[in-house]
Amino acid sequence: MPARLPDASGTAATADAGAAGEAQADRTPRRVPAVALGVALAVLVAVLAVASLAVGSRPVPPDAALRALWDPGSSPDALVVNQLRVPRTVLGVLVGAALGCAGAVVQALTRNPLAEPGLLGVNAGAAAAVVVVISVLGVGAPLGLAAAALVGAGLATAAVLAIGASRGVSGDPVRLVLAGVALAACLHSVTGAVTLLDSRTFDSYRFWVVGSLEGRQLGTALVVAPVVVAGGVLAWALGRGLDALALGQDVGRSLGLRTGRVRLLALLAVTLLCGGATAAAGPVSFVGLVVPHAVRLLVGPGLRRTLPLCVLGGAALVLASDVVGRVVARPAELEVGIVTAFVGAPLLLWLALSGARR
Repeated sequence: MPARLPDASGTAATADAGAAGEAQADRTPRRVPAVALGVALAVLVAVLAVASLAVGSRPVPPDAALRALWDPGSSPDALVVNQLRVPRTVLGVLVGAALGCAGAVVQALTRNPLAEPGLLGVNAGAAAAVVVVISVLGVGAPLGLAAAALVGAGLATAAVLAIGASRGVSGDPVRLVLAGVALAACLHSVTGAVTLLDSRTFDSYRFWVVGSLEGRQLGTALVVAPVVVAGGVLAWALGRGLDALALGQDVGRSLGLRTGRVRLLALLAVTLLCGGATAAAGPVSFVGLVVPHAVRLLVGPGLRRTLPLCVLGGAALVLASDVVGRVVARPAELEVGIVTAFVGAPLLLWLALSGARR
């Protein structure tokens, strides 16, 4: 009988399960060393963060933007950097990291390399909650919408779990996906009906639904950050269990893995990560799909190996998209959710074609 190794989240995984997941990762050809890719991504995130502070309708030299962080002062450049671009940059890192991490967990949970966080109905739940609070309560402040999105994401996840796992959470993950798709369709219809009947709600909702970092305050990041960090820690703790589950449910059980508990906690992690990101910026597509897929192609499988890289890759993609959005439509801006779709779709197509050639 293999010995159990309790992890930080209380999930019991077996030493054999973790070894099996690592062995599977080791058998995969590695094109890029994970450490080298991690260092490169960390440098890229740092460069993009500086660019995010400097680029905009009022350009600020990078050295002046960095000085403004330590010596705020009252110059116009310092006010722009500290009051507008610092919150935007912090949220960009937070949202990208959360979506990259959530995508990796969803793809491991569903054993589907093309799965993305919205597949489980989290985004639809957040959107439905936002339109309801706008229409019924008249809420329009970003912080109020963020709180509503978090609650909606949590309720949607609970509903998906109740529907998809009515015969036990250890069931086939396909049932969870089907339940998520079905619930998302219902919630989208509710959202569409409310916005169609209430023009005031539609006007507020259409700016939220495109996914934007513009106009967000640092207080939003402070509210969302603990949720995202909790989800990331939980996802990391589940790494070995999800790697073992990737070998198949029967194999996982034979190794002593409590598959139902791992799936339940993984779903909770996705809810915290995706719900927090959506609450902060609205729905931002493609990050949770493209980043884990690209990282896995570069360094191979193994959630504990890919998860930190997905965090960095997601942050880099969102920051780059936000900076590009400020430049391509000057003097106006393109929302980050629109740019990620423009960038993510060709990138995903290229990855699919290059993978097929190999």
